[in-house]
Amino acid sequence: MIFFARRLHQQIIEKNSHLCIGLDVSPEALNDESQSIDKVIDHSIKVIDATFDLAVCYKPNFAFFERWGADGFKWLENIVDYINGKNILIADAKRGDIGNTAQQYAESIFDHFGFDAVTLSPYMGSDSIKPFIENPEKGVFILCRTSNSSAAELQDLQTGTGLLYEQVTKLSVELNKNDNVGLVVGATAPSEIKKIRELAPDLPLLIPGIGAQGGDLEKSMQYGNANGDAIINISRGIIFAGDKSSKAIRAATQNYLNQMQRIMNG
Repeated sequence: MIFFARRLHQQIIEKNSHLCIGLDVSPEALNDESQSIDKVIDHSIKVIDATFDLAVCYKPNFAFFERWGADGFKWLENIVDYINGKNILIADAKRGDIGNTAQQYAESIFDHFGFDAVTLSPYMGSDSIKPFIENPEKGVFILCRTSNSSAAELQDLQTGTGLLYEQVTKLSVELNKNDNVGLVVGATAPSEIKKIRELAPDLPLLIPGIGAQGGDLEKSMQYGNANGDAIINISRGIIFAGDKSSKAIRAATQNYLNQMQRIMNG
């Protein structure tokens, strides 16, 4: 048995990459007036074919699949089958519900779909997280200090023992009995990445917010990888690069990867 964090680390070393690619494909982003699911499916496969040897992880965002109903769930199943273990698959589902409901979500994401990890909301506390971390081979990334503009409204609130996101970090460390708990920390909050890494030196970090959201790649890489591993999620900057051709997608991917490697070697 390989614990999730160990498998992630092995993939990072073997590929010399910290890249996670978000699969957030919509007909609007493709400028497809026909609103065809076939075209978004074809584009998602194009992205995977152009990048699978460069990316450590793919992160399908469930919203972009659920909008299509049953056809979208079939597409999601086909994505998992198509990748077939070549890359780590993170379900960007942001689940977070009471224990018995969380158990059903865990069985859906891990057992039915076959994802390796999932994003979770910690708002309802540890019993909404524990069903997802029972299997050491499956991982979670808990929303901690996110990249969206209104994140500070709740996440930076002062509690009796520190800021709320700091409490989420400490709880996540306590829950990491099976070496399979990580955190989502936005690249738009580099000082928070540094603080979180100090509080959780060993937890994997999933860092979105590079590209369209204006996050700091250099600080994200430096702070995120100071002790444990960090993976950098990029979605629009890769999957809709240039003329959206395979060549443009791969060139954008290689460009981000080169930047990350220069920072790590710097």
